[in-house]
Amino acid sequence: MDFVETRIHLKITDASATRYEVPESVLPRPQANASTNPDTAAIHFNYTSSPFTFSIYRSSTSEILFSTASHPLIYEPQYLHVRTSLSADANIYGLGEHTEDFRLPTENLTRTLWSRDAYGVPNGTNLYGNHPIYFEHRITGTHGVFLLNSNGMDIKINSTVGAGTTLEYDVIGGSSICTSWREAKQIQQRSLGSMPRWSGHPQKCRIGRSVCISADFVDVAGVISNYSAAEIPLETMWTDIVTMNDPAVAYVPDQGYTAFDRGSAANVWLKAENGSDFLGVVWPDPFGQAAAQGLPPRRTTIPPDIDTPIFVNSTSGSSAVVRKRDGQSGLDVLNPPYAIANAAGDLSNRTSYTNVMHANGMMEYNTRQSASLFSPASDNLFGTMMSTITHNAMLARRPGLRTLVVTRSTFAGAGRYVQKWLGDNFSDWPHYTNSIAGILNMASVFHVPMAGADICGYAEDTTETLCARWAMLGAFYPFMRNHNSLGNINQEFYRWPVVAEAARNALDMRYRLIDYFYTAFHRAHVDGTPVLNPLWYKYPQDPNTFGIDLQFLFGDSILVSPVTETNATSVSAYFPDDVFYDFATLAPVQGHGSTVLLDNVNLTTIPVHIRGGAVLPLRVQGAMTTTALRDRDFELVVAPGRDGAASGTLYVDDGVSIAPNATTEVSMVYKNGILMVSGTFGYNVGVNVARVRVLGVAHAPSSVELDGESVNGAMAYDVGGGVVDVPLGIPFNRNFTLQVL
Repeated sequence: MDFVETRIHLKITDASATRYEVPESVLPRPQANASTNPDTAAIHFNYTSSPFTFSIYRSSTSEILFSTASHPLIYEPQYLHVRTSLSADANIYGLGEHTEDFRLPTENLTRTLWSRDAYGVPNGTNLYGNHPIYFEHRITGTHGVFLLNSNGMDIKINSTVGAGTTLEYDVIGGSSICTSWREAKQIQQRSLGSMPRWSGHPQKCRIGRSVCISADFVDVAGVISNYSAAEIPLETMWTDIVTMNDPAVAYVPDQGYTAFDRGSAANVWLKAENGSDFLGVVWPDPFGQAAAQGLPPRRTTIPPDIDTPIFVNSTSGSSAVVRKRDGQSGLDVLNPPYAIANAAGDLSNRTSYTNVMHANGMMEYNTRQSASLFSPASDNLFGTMMSTITHNAMLARRPGLRTLVVTRSTFAGAGRYVQKWLGDNFSDWPHYTNSIAGILNMASVFHVPMAGADICGYAEDTTETLCARWAMLGAFYPFMRNHNSLGNINQEFYRWPVVAEAARNALDMRYRLIDYFYTAFHRAHVDGTPVLNPLWYKYPQDPNTFGIDLQFLFGDSILVSPVTETNATSVSAYFPDDVFYDFATLAPVQGHGSTVLLDNVNLTTIPVHIRGGAVLPLRVQGAMTTTALRDRDFELVVAPGRDGAASGTLYVDDGVSIAPNATTEVSMVYKNGILMVSGTFGYNVGVNVARVRVLGVAHAPSSVELDGESVNGAMAYDVGGGVVDVPLGIPFNRNFTLQVL
């Protein structure tokens, strides 16, 4: 057991035998602090030796956070069972990936973690990602529990008479439990660096388009042109799968196939139980694509003889000796004694067999590498490991530059390297609304900050109404991509006038907020601060916020309340006991800890509010790309809180370098009518502060001064909205003070 002031790392293992653990190379553990005094730590550990039970409790309140008392601990070679009591009506979040509500139910819930291809991302089943961590929030505080294991597992939450509410952890191997307090971000790892500035912003992707085929090339070019003509921002255009002419290494021994020969020489292929190369089938089918599209180009090597036996274990030039890699002999890893609730059926169904061995001696049963029949990489660890290798390869190819690696298969810690999309959703309203809980889980619990769902839906035909609403909601995803499948209608935003207008309106807000967003991602890299926040993160004492998952905060201060019902033009939005400001009108909205009906929300509008207490660094207007946006001036919007104060920060760099040569970091503090802007201005933003806007001002100011000089003549006051506008037009490369009294 290891201690730091706010974290306990407890490992349950067999001292007489080696048990699989998640490798440090995949998920480095934070180090214990030898100087920590357990008596003064924020959490304490207690145990009894016979029968063995343990408990972890909060020092300040003596509340039990995790306790196995009255619950047997079972420790078998292929089964680990731990159960803890939960408080009644516990507020539990996490344990993903899933498509249920953000706050998990406490009755009859089984969450299975065993990665699989999950077309349609169905509720109540195991999906693409595995993040075995949960937060429990109470009025007295929040704690997290990280069940550090990559073996298949079921986590069950239930409430029964006599036993109360419990969380049960049933896993088919492994050894570790890591119980943490406030330090999930450190354990799961902060992002390695901010993603490229452009990488999260509007992207379009469609399966079946190829820049290699003349007709598709024209189609791709047309999409880009039409977005431009419709004045809808588009940062990136993708093609999907059709360029994957060789999605797997073919088994062609003795034929001079370089990829196979090199892998065989290095002995890296998965091995079957008898030591021969493990052979599998993958998707997409390159041969079917070749027939349909006239691809791939003519071979430069002779193809293998059609009568060549495929179950021959050989390498180029000579027959190889079959050598069996050591495994876990005596264990039934294909059908273990405890069967997890894998929605795909048997553990090896539609994936690699769980008894195959990796080159490093690890068994598939533990590491769960997958070559799914319907997904190139759907797994517990392999997706993250593959993403890491891809990230490293891109760094080697483009040293010093940030990478863009997008995956749907993640394990804890993946956010350090990748962007995440939530899988093959459907074009329907349930998937639209479920996406909000999905991005909240990824960005605020699992620390995968750059996350988003396929906007307008991946499968089936979208509708004009749904796509309009989704375009606006998607404008507030960290990762914004419109992506759909073959066989469905085209769903580019310009296809419908209403959707085009909705996209323009929402993207104008997104682009004006990009520097605020970018600063939030920088903070996520520096200290793990979430880029998205459920309302209870900011209002932890308000029980009404604990179950809200149809509203969220982007960063600390932008409240998004999308319409979530078909054909509705209103939405019931919860406003905590705080002051807010309508982003569109800047009018103040006083929250009273109650739900408010926002009506007249037409199909091109999404309700967005500024949380009081913020100073926002906005651009005066949007642009078509992040590059063009750099030429737009800034405006600082001061939205005072109930105490009349506000603050904010701004981080700017070149947007592409891992270690930028220059940065600008600015602090903006407003108090008693005085705005102080100060910082370091190493990176030249090259534009001005066009104006400062102060919201919620009850009376016209009598005096406005910039660095002690009167600018009264330039000031304007909107009596109806309570907004003071002060034009400045000064270069944003120095400190300044603005007094509005």
